[in-house]
Amino acid sequence: MPRNRRFEAIVAGVSSGGVEALKVLLRGLPRQFPLPVLIVAHISPEADNGLALLLDDLSAIRVKEADELEAVEAGTVYIAPPNYHLQVERDATLSLSVDAPVRFARPSVDVLFDSAASAFGPALIGVVMTGAGADGSAGLKRIKESGGVAVVQDPDDAEVDSMPRSAIDAVTPDYVVPLAQLAPLLLKLAEV
Repeated sequence: MPRNRRFEAIVAGVSSGGVEALKVLLRGLPRQFPLPVLIVAHISPEADNGLALLLDDLSAIRVKEADELEAVEAGTVYIAPPNYHLQVERDATLSLSVDAPVRFARPSVDVLFDSAASAFGPALIGVVMTGAGADGSAGLKRIKESGGVAVVQDPDDAEVDSMPRSAIDAVTPDYVVPLAQLAPLLLKLAEV
């Protein structure tokens, strides 16, 4: 991969074991991280914005729940609200929908990844982390087909390995790393 490659955004998906994994990842990102990070976590449809608040308290980087028509900004992590799909429009604003669940999930990692691949093309980094099921696999494949970079948490390091294994089966990732190395990798990729 060329050293001068410029990225515009990171998308990530987690399910089972995801809260602890996100704590580790986001603690490793500085306040002035140069990219926006958009995250889908499979949580209860009845949950409130507690996950975003918890992660914001623990992290140097700003973490918030995504809002409709919000423009993405560097140095901010956007968490999909419970029971809403999170999508990126072509103008890099966010949209939320209550369309049918995809792979039994709303929010769906695949929905976020697919829309972000359309918006950012080769300037996108996709990350599949711990979780049950296969959500994120099709979306990560779409990111690779659009010229983006595919990153997968090492399945042997994941609390639940189904999502990472499914992603590796769907696409040849650019990087497979343990959780502890994920933030340092993203920092390196985000360098101009």
